[in-house]
Amino acid sequence: MKKLILAAVFALIAASASPQKLIDIYNKGTVKLVPDAEYGQTNNWNTVFNSYYDTIYGAPMGDRKSLIMLPDGSVLVNNRYRNFYSKFAPDGKFEKEFGITNNGRRFQKTEGIAGVLNGKILYSDLDNMGNMVCSDLDGNYIKTLKLDYMTRQMIPLSNNKIAVVGWVIWSDRFRDFVAIVDYITNRQKVIWDHFTDRCKEAEHCKLFNYQYNFEDHGNVSYSTMPYINNLGMSLPPKIAWLGDKLVVAIPATGEILVFDSDGNQISKDKIDWAVNEISVEEQKKIQQKAIDKFKNMGETRFAGWASPEENRRARETLISEMEADLGKISEPIQIPYFSTVLQDSDNNLLFFEFPKEENSNKFNVWVYGNEGSFVGHSSFVCDDYTLQITPSKMVFYNGYIYGLQLKKNVNGVPLSLVRYKLTN
Repeated sequence: MKKLILAAVFALIAASASPQKLIDIYNKGTVKLVPDAEYGQTNNWNTVFNSYYDTIYGAPMGDRKSLIMLPDGSVLVNNRYRNFYSKFAPDGKFEKEFGITNNGRRFQKTEGIAGVLNGKILYSDLDNMGNMVCSDLDGNYIKTLKLDYMTRQMIPLSNNKIAVVGWVIWSDRFRDFVAIVDYITNRQKVIWDHFTDRCKEAEHCKLFNYQYNFEDHGNVSYSTMPYINNLGMSLPPKIAWLGDKLVVAIPATGEILVFDSDGNQISKDKIDWAVNEISVEEQKKIQQKAIDKFKNMGETRFAGWASPEENRRARETLISEMEADLGKISEPIQIPYFSTVLQDSDNNLLFFEFPKEENSNKFNVWVYGNEGSFVGHSSFVCDDYTLQITPSKMVFYNGYIYGLQLKKNVNGVPLSLVRYKLTN
């Protein structure tokens, strides 16, 4: 009898000590992201991230940073347009700035670290020549892989392989694709692709679209700034590695394709939640808001290298085109099925919808379980920070979210590295 009582007590202790599954938190309703006050508490963010005030031709660049997790819980932050990375200890304390070195000489220009392969190799984003620089965790150069296309996302797989979302410009069309790159041999295998025709004749080609930009620019929101909309897919595939399977999700169609590490397709599914639309009235409101924004810019320059007169003419031309486009809005626009995908530390995938309201700081999410089906629906909210939900700004590790986020109502640099606890 005593043994039974002791067994029950030990079982109760074990159950209470085991971490709560993230999916249980999602299924309870709205998820609150609560910052851990002790994480990185000794850091002076005005000093650590003083590059937040960087500009190029007067345009702010300091928030163009991203993070990756190292196997021990340390964090590396990529400082774009800078020749160094910032390293933080597992408790969030700033440790050092470092770069990639070869025989004691630091590379004069390096791209951001894109991921960690096999827990010991850092690999970078591509430079303009298609070079992927690889080093050890201390920044000591190992080798360079070569790709002949541009990339949007890269993630490590097993067996010394890296999955890449790439794109390339052909003479008559654009090709978006997903490839698997072998770290050892540099061989590549394309497992999915999509072609978009290029617009050749200017009079039949709408070069600028001021209504919506579904491209991922560091946050999940609508954009009213101009962009050239004939550069391939408006929202490229998102990829994730779930233990032994590569998931390729297509925002425009809602397709979810699953492959093994060799690139063999295992299954194909489709999101079944209802797709949303942006009504004609909503489009016109957004369009008018964008027009008003440009009209109220005053003497603000688009390009620091151009003269005030050239900037004025450029602004007047843009406004004229935008007003012409306003009168052409006649049909609803379908919103992609999701905006971005995050992988949590329990190997679930979180498919985030586009926000119903701009700047609402509330993000609806569908939960794709690690067994290959959607198992829940929730929302993420945060009181203290303006959330930027993308894999480059948020990473799960041991049940927490680590993020490069902008704190509200602060004097000085608002950007900080923060660890969130997920609660209801």
